[in-house]
Amino acid sequence: MSTPEQTVHCRSCASELTGAFCSNCGRPRELKRIDGRYLLSEIGRVLNFDKGILYTVRELLLRPGDSIRTFIKEDRSKLIKPIIFVIICSLAYTLTQQLLHFEEAYTQASEQALEASTVNTIFVWIRENYGYANILMAVFIAPWVKVFFRKYQYNIYEILILLFYVMGLGMLIYTLSGAAEALTGLRVLQVGALLGFVYTSWAIGHFFDKRKKRNYLKAFLAYLIGMVTSFGMAILLGVIIDGLRGVG
Repeated sequence: MSTPEQTVHCRSCASELTGAFCSNCGRPRELKRIDGRYLLSEIGRVLNFDKGILYTVRELLLRPGDSIRTFIKEDRSKLIKPIIFVIICSLAYTLTQQLLHFEEAYTQASEQALEASTVNTIFVWIRENYGYANILMAVFIAPWVKVFFRKYQYNIYEILILLFYVMGLGMLIYTLSGAAEALTGLRVLQVGALLGFVYTSWAIGHFFDKRKKRNYLKAFLAYLIGMVTSFGMAILLGVIIDGLRGVG
């Protein structure tokens, strides 16, 4: 007498499994064991020109507005997720800077003038955690972008996605210029910082409507005012902390 086959359920959604994949959530019945082939396939997926980091960089360089609008409204499968992208860019900056020790001019404060102040400590943290600082800076820039482009009806979260992408690529531009300066001795780091700023302003204007020239000026102003706001808040925070320490 044959024993009835035991029912197997999906480990993700608990639906009954009848094949190699769950018909409800798509999870495979069994995960393949991690081996060398698996690692190579994952690396290939990240470095794919049709999807992945290289595709994302290419699209953001050539068609930033179109590609980000497509991600927001139509297809989120090709571009790397915005938070992951900005973290990867942050990691690239950190590793390159620590390896080549190029000058941190983009967020450098005058340490001699602010030598024992909390403001100096904050700016040192910004310089040493450039990627995370960019994420925080985007929070201050997004409301200004929303104000300047309010008629386009994008919400603040969609604008943050835009900023994570374009500021991440701006970070890569800055990283490459720093590496070029360290390797060649040419003073190109400041040029890279300027190119990153110009690219970010252009990409924001391109996102809203690339045909309207005034959008690029509005994007430049929104980005500039947002940066000034973020650094101003950092200085204010430092001054307040120093004031409280003085009172204590």
